[in-house]
Amino acid sequence: MMNIVITGASRGIGKAIAEKFASQNAHLFLCSRNENDLIQTAAEIKNKYAGAEVKYFATDLAIKENVYAFANWCLAGAVPDVIINNAGQYIAGSITDEPEGALEKTIALNLYSAYYLCRKLLPPMIEKKEGHIFNICSVASLNAYPGGGSYSISKFALNGFSKNLRHELMPHGIKVTAVMPGAVLTDSWQGFDNTQNRIMEADDIASMIVAATGLSAQAVVEEIIIRPQLGDL
Repeated sequence: MMNIVITGASRGIGKAIAEKFASQNAHLFLCSRNENDLIQTAAEIKNKYAGAEVKYFATDLAIKENVYAFANWCLAGAVPDVIINNAGQYIAGSITDEPEGALEKTIALNLYSAYYLCRKLLPPMIEKKEGHIFNICSVASLNAYPGGGSYSISKFALNGFSKNLRHELMPHGIKVTAVMPGAVLTDSWQGFDNTQNRIMEADDIASMIVAATGLSAQAVVEEIIIRPQLGDL
C-alpha cells in the first residue's frame, strides 16, 4: 500500500488526486485549511473506495509551525512514498495594484509550505532511497500573463524549487516532477460554462500524476505541462 501525502486535498485538483490514488487502495494523508470540507472529502473517499485508508489533518500550511506539525503527524503514521504539494491560493491583481501583503501571503502558502514540508519528510525518504514529489506549479510558472501578479511570482519560485530539489535528490533515488496545468474546472473557475469542454477536468491532472508514479525506477517525468486542447484562456 503506497503512502500518499496531499496538501490542498479537500477540493479541486487535490481531491481528484486523492480519489485517483484511493482507487489503487493507497494510504492517504490529507491536509487542507477547511476542516469541514476535509472531513466531507475523507468520508466520500472512504465510502467510494473501501480498500483505501484515509487520514486527515486540518491546518493552515501558510504557517511554518503548522507545516511541521502536519509533517510530524504524517511520519508518525508512515514514511511517504509520494508527496503532492498542491496547497495554494490566488489573489487577483497585478504587482502595482494587488492588495498590500499579497506577495507575502501567496509565497507563504504556495512556496514555503512545500519547502518546509519537504525538509521534514525527506530525511526518512532519503534513507529508504525511494519516493516521488509532485509540485503543482501551474502554467503561471512558465510565462508572465496579465493579472498574474504575486501568484505567478510564487509559481515561478515553486518551479525553481522543483528544479533544485530534483538535482539534489537524484543520487537518492527520489523523483521530482513539476506539474503545470492550464485552466482546470475547479473553484477558481466556479460558474464557468464548460458544456463545450473548453477547459480541463481535475481528473485529467490526477490521471497524469498517478501515471507518472508507475514508471520504472530509472525513469522520471520531470515536467507535466497540460493545457486545454483549444489553448489557454
